[in-house]
Amino acid sequence: MRTFKTVFMRGGTSKGCMFLREDLPADQKEWDSIFLQVMGCPDPKQIDGMGGTVSSNNKIVIVWRSKEPGIDVEYLVGQVIVGKVQVDYKSNCGNMTAAVGPFAVESGLVDIAEPITTVHMLNRNTDKYIDVTVPIDPATGTVAQDGDCAIAGVDGTAAELKVKFLNPAGAKTGKLLPTGKCLDVLDIPGHGKMEATILDVSNPMVLVHASDVGLKGTELPEEINQNKEACDLLEKIRGTACCMMGFAKNLQDATDNSPAVPKVGFVTAPQSYKDIAGEMTDESQMDICARVISVFKCHKACPLTSASAISVAAAMKGSVVEKVLRPMERVENVRIGHPSGIMTMCPELEEKNGKLELPSVAVQRTARRIMDGNVYVRK
Repeated sequence: MRTFKTVFMRGGTSKGCMFLREDLPADQKEWDSIFLQVMGCPDPKQIDGMGGTVSSNNKIVIVWRSKEPGIDVEYLVGQVIVGKVQVDYKSNCGNMTAAVGPFAVESGLVDIAEPITTVHMLNRNTDKYIDVTVPIDPATGTVAQDGDCAIAGVDGTAAELKVKFLNPAGAKTGKLLPTGKCLDVLDIPGHGKMEATILDVSNPMVLVHASDVGLKGTELPEEINQNKEACDLLEKIRGTACCMMGFAKNLQDATDNSPAVPKVGFVTAPQSYKDIAGEMTDESQMDICARVISVFKCHKACPLTSASAISVAAAMKGSVVEKVLRPMERVENVRIGHPSGIMTMCPELEEKNGKLELPSVAVQRTARRIMDGNVYVRK
């Protein structure tokens, strides 16, 4: 057996293994074999590893000290694909980004400042910059654990982390709107034409109306996952957008070789529903109701990068999201209803000289170290 130092962390509503790059083989060709064994793939039950059978619980994060002026750390996210011999590095994970800040502080990669340490980060999946503010406990001189910040999908409260994605537009395509329009009409094989908004904010995303895929938009993940007709249609929508953005040659290529990029989601006007914990989420608490498919399964909350895209689309007149958004004088805070409750995003969308610019999107998160030690893999 080989052993590798790791820290198992929750970041937002995801969790996975954090590695210092110096603790991994210098030859990155060896990494996939290690990470697949760490998570227990390709067995979809992941009995022989640490994976949690859904995409949000199968994250790998590699972190190292940056040599770039003004940047503390760089990091790369690997999405282990459940049930496959595949690790996808095409996209960032916004939730695990929240864990990188505390991990960097606890690993001694940044100079600590009290009461708040701002960790300046560069994501190497997208080459985008992110600032994470990390509260410091004066008694211990390291990351504060206790606080009153609650996020939907996570029990209890913890110290608040503020994750701010800087200039997140065009992470993979170089454009906020890859097609040049905030509203496209897609021609879906076997289903005809359908309105969609395709945008690239931290990660590429395609959004459609819930009613166009035969759903109410308030369904919980298991109900969606069991609806084969809707899932097949959503994958065709995702594949069509994937081809339009140049990530795949055809629908099958999109499914086989780009399962995590783009994400696909559907939205509806605010509606009340019971969340996955059986608690009522009232329509008055949200501005938009959304569900997101992540690697063929409905996410139990909302991926942070997807929430960023949804909030930015809310600020775009004529987009799929804006058409069903709760009426707002100005879009500053967007409350998104998802299967675990409510998430509030803060998009900073501006129009200058007839061109849309996106200086930042921010969100409140929490994170914590769950376990640290050595993970064992076969030679």
